[in-house]
Amino acid sequence: MMMTYLVMVVLSSIGLLIGGVGVMNIMLVSVTERTREIGVRKAIGAKSKDITWQFLLEAMTLTGAGGLLALVLVFQLVLLIRWLLDWPGIVPFWAAATGIAVSVSIGLVFGVWPAMKAAKLDPVEALRYE
Repeated sequence: MMMTYLVMVVLSSIGLLIGGVGVMNIMLVSVTERTREIGVRKAIGAKSKDITWQFLLEAMTLTGAGGLLALVLVFQLVLLIRWLLDWPGIVPFWAAATGIAVSVSIGLVFGVWPAMKAAKLDPVEALRYE
């Protein structure tokens, strides 16, 4: 029983790590594509903190939406199993809430580096970027 638990934790941790790196890459591409926008915002007075929060919230929204989509699919799968196989099954509230919290946390943790990179851009260089 303990070995099953350990394998489950290790595999889910690897999956979360891979997903987090994917989110980080997506956010880094977003920072690169929006360099000019960041330069304009900084030139008109946006603080580095504002830029950081913009990209952190974007990363958390991205992963939170993915978590909600996964939750909807899990609910549908449980209903399908209950209907086809006549097995009892529910998704407990604590599991759903934990899943959403973990997905948003992954966005927060893996969005820090891209957000800091965006906040450190020099406005003059960012406006000159092509």
